[in-house]
Amino acid sequence: MINGKTYNLILIQLKCYKDNVKRILYIIIFNLVFLNHLQALIEVDITRGNLDPLPIAVSPLHVDIKSENYEGIKIKDLGSNISKIIENNFRGTGLFNPLKKEAFVQKPDIAHLKPRFEDWRLIKAQALVTGKLLIKDQKLKVEFRLWDLTAAQEMTALAFTTTPSNWRRVAHIISDKIYERLTGEEGYFDTRIIYVAESGPKDQRVKKLAIMDQDGSNNKYLTLGNELVLTPRFNPTNQMVTYMSYFRNMPRVYLLDIETGTQEVVGNFPGMTFAPRFSPDGKKIIMSFAKDGNSDIYTMDLDTRVVERITDHSSIDTSPSFSPDGKFIAFNSDRSGLQQIYVMRSDGSNVKRITFGKGIYGTPVWSPRGDLIAFTKMHKGRFYIGVMRIDGTGERLLTENYYQEAPSWSPNGRVLVFYRETKAGEKGEGFSAKLWSIDITGYNERRISTKTDASDPSWSSLLSK
Repeated sequence: MINGKTYNLILIQLKCYKDNVKRILYIIIFNLVFLNHLQALIEVDITRGNLDPLPIAVSPLHVDIKSENYEGIKIKDLGSNISKIIENNFRGTGLFNPLKKEAFVQKPDIAHLKPRFEDWRLIKAQALVTGKLLIKDQKLKVEFRLWDLTAAQEMTALAFTTTPSNWRRVAHIISDKIYERLTGEEGYFDTRIIYVAESGPKDQRVKKLAIMDQDGSNNKYLTLGNELVLTPRFNPTNQMVTYMSYFRNMPRVYLLDIETGTQEVVGNFPGMTFAPRFSPDGKKIIMSFAKDGNSDIYTMDLDTRVVERITDHSSIDTSPSFSPDGKFIAFNSDRSGLQQIYVMRSDGSNVKRITFGKGIYGTPVWSPRGDLIAFTKMHKGRFYIGVMRIDGTGERLLTENYYQEAPSWSPNGRVLVFYRETKAGEKGEGFSAKLWSIDITGYNERRISTKTDASDPSWSSLLSK
């Protein structure tokens, strides 16, 4: 950061040098320092959670109307609808504070051409999003600009062309681009969450496979509820899902292609103790099941269907999760007496215990970034969702409740989604299961709206990749 003393020092030095080349050199140095300072003002520190959220104005996108409606879509409303989704995405991060539109003093079409920066600064905005859209030849064209109001300059500008029915995805993609530009991290808005939708009394639950956008919109059921479904997991490389279902009281593993609806049976696993997860390349699944009375970890090659045993121990080994590079596996084991988290190489060698705190640890899940492992912890009758470094140090408990588990990472490794059960009714005789998310800083805990009770969430990779 440049301060007043530095500025005065540079001016004094400039006066002391009569040589024009040296004068020019010092002027260039000053300009570079000053411009870098201006650009730094708009950066968002994502390590601080929702402290001091950035004031941002999202102007309604200007609509160039050629027709009033298109396949049931009201064109004139699209601009404001897209801006609302962008606002909600930003607000949900805890990093941004979208300002009220009633305070905006410039029309959307004029602001998109060139904002009056001083007017936007009057309402305390530091960043501004503008845009316009047009439907022509059955195509929706959307363009947007991100403005740095402090530096009075454009930061980024992009345009997208797609079908009009994809307008929601366009809003999420724009949100991702802005998030990336302001934070330096990849966004996570153009994603989906698959989960188990639950209904009925606790002892007779109907469980369906369901999927929705990360903000809770576009909810769809993928199964009818005739069979019990559990633990859906996304493939990290595509929109393929693996899940477990009970067919005639027999645990069966399925693969489901979300895009095509194609489903296939991987196999029957009568002794399954933990449902499968994908390897980072999506070519294998890893799971645990009991064979000969002992629960161990196995992998299956999805092309050859060859099953390989990874652990061979008299204790219970379960809940395996690959590191993002595929070289290591985190898992649960009670080989030390209580259930703890261990890490080993992907071939089962070099097993190391990494948790030594009080309580029982479970469901380890490796971050897509490779730097953290999320987990569930139970201690003194309470459940916690936490994160730790991959060697077990730096344990941080993010949230505590009566019962909660099954953390799943956003694709950028900055947010966790999980489910929580709470007691319901005046006497606490019932219960309710809902999805929640929390930033890895421990801030910005919020509930994700679902039509029914919900459990076992899994976050997809970016759809736009």
